[in-house]
Amino acid sequence: MDTTETRRNPLDALVPDPTGIPPLCSESDFDELLQQLVADSAPRTFAVVQEYGERVDGRIAAWGLAFDDHVNVVSADDGIRMTLGSADRVRHAFTWGRHITARLVWVDRGEGAQRPLE
Repeated sequence: MDTTETRRNPLDALVPDPTGIPPLCSESDFDELLQQLVADSAPRTFAVVQEYGERVDGRIAAWGLAFDDHVNVVSADDGIRMTLGSADRVRHAFTWGRHITARLVWVDRGEGAQRPLE
């Protein structure tokens, strides 16, 4: 019978074997390092809101993630995905004619701003 320890994965040939390399730090310190890495590297989240007329109506048309050098956007309705060079280009992509304009609403990253996953 093949156990997890003896099973080979073909991807292992592409990654150096860490056997014999000691951990960088304790598990709790490593968790803190990872938390800081995530906090420092996290993209900013925004909604693309389309406004009909002059505040006649509005809707969330898409959600986006802004990285240092690009943005990724997913439409709220039909799953269209875009990668663009800047958040400003997103506004142009979601503005339709003279009656529907787009704006970006940045998600507040403050305490309690994000709903918990259920």
